[in-house]
Amino acid sequence: MPSEETDVVVVGAGQAGVAMSEHLGARGVPHIVLERHRIAERWRSERWDSLVANGPAWHDRFPGLEFSDVAPDGFASKEQVADYFVAYAEKIGAPIRCGVEVTSVRRHAGRPGFRVETSEGVIDARFVVAATGAFQRPVIPPIVPDGTVPVQIHSSRYRNPQQLPEGAVLVVGAGSSGVQIADELCRSGRRVFLSVGPHDRPPREYRGRDFCWWLGVLGRWDAETPPQGAEHVTIAVSGARGGHTVDFRALAADGIQLAGLTASYHSGVLRFAPDLAENIAAGDAKYLELLQAADAYVERNGLYLPEEPEAHILGPDPECVSNPLLELDLAEAGVTSIVWATGFAADYGWLEVDAFDEHGRPDQRRGVSSEPGVYFLGLPWLSRRGSSFIWGVWHDARYVADHITTQRGYLAYDTAATPSAAVPAARKS
Repeated sequence: MPSEETDVVVVGAGQAGVAMSEHLGARGVPHIVLERHRIAERWRSERWDSLVANGPAWHDRFPGLEFSDVAPDGFASKEQVADYFVAYAEKIGAPIRCGVEVTSVRRHAGRPGFRVETSEGVIDARFVVAATGAFQRPVIPPIVPDGTVPVQIHSSRYRNPQQLPEGAVLVVGAGSSGVQIADELCRSGRRVFLSVGPHDRPPREYRGRDFCWWLGVLGRWDAETPPQGAEHVTIAVSGARGGHTVDFRALAADGIQLAGLTASYHSGVLRFAPDLAENIAAGDAKYLELLQAADAYVERNGLYLPEEPEAHILGPDPECVSNPLLELDLAEAGVTSIVWATGFAADYGWLEVDAFDEHGRPDQRRGVSSEPGVYFLGLPWLSRRGSSFIWGVWHDARYVADHITTQRGYLAYDTAATPSAAVPAARKS
């Protein structure tokens, strides 16, 4: 027999799990949040030392609490973000149990609910919310064999330049992590190569407003599906050093050698796709399109925001773009480290239910899975573009909590109160 029962088990106590707990608590739904480490652990131990949030503090937060130690237009450090979620959990009285790992979730046979096996015993739950987010298992493409260079690490294990051996560094990935790590390494005096794939690079600020504000007033956060072909395009934006627009031309001017998408490796030589100029141009087009949409919004609404014509001037392509690097002899270039900023994959090995499609991805709509009683939270594009962001996950959690509350109402229906509906009338002779 189960040692404990509850209505909902929430797995994970990062931003998604804390948000889920707030909404369930507000509806009076009994629940337990299980976290194998500490609250918001990934912010503390799976990010580099100098990381700050990519959105300003007024925006990247939950509605119920402001950052106490960050100015509204400032960018919280990773420790401040983690501390924020700890404080939020305390504020709402979230029933979080840290140091408890969920090892399996299975549907009961012949009765409702799920058997949740943990490192501290078994819990019987009517509903389960997988709030482990999108950053579960670091992905390193199997391109460069182990031992080719002294160090190959994923960006989640990178901490600071001193961590790496002396020598040049190749950073693979043009999203926020890749460009910020490459910039930090370059500023530390390292020779840096940066492999740039498809990306979206919005302006950090335009006409006195942060890009988060522009995406909001333009309705871009509410987009329900990514543009065709852009499902996995990364966003290159930075809150580092007070926040700035990521500009690959500026990175090249600072001494970073840009290259295209990392394609293959053979006999000590790494080969890059001849797509650098194309990737830079596509990112530029998205950047300029947002500026033009912002200008049109200002004119349409009669706002008095200072014009910024210089933001539209991109400048000439650097030599490394017009004459791209296609091959790199790692030893000859003195590359001793490769940092793979190549994203993450989901890891739901513990969730042994029929809630996944043929590719192993969560089969869900707005967090409600194809397996009744199982929910997902914190995934990119769960309901819209903002779903994987701090404020976005809060709104998604509210929808999931409403769905759970509705289902609890159905399950609580007392059929004994209407016996005539259950017992057929006697036949007349």
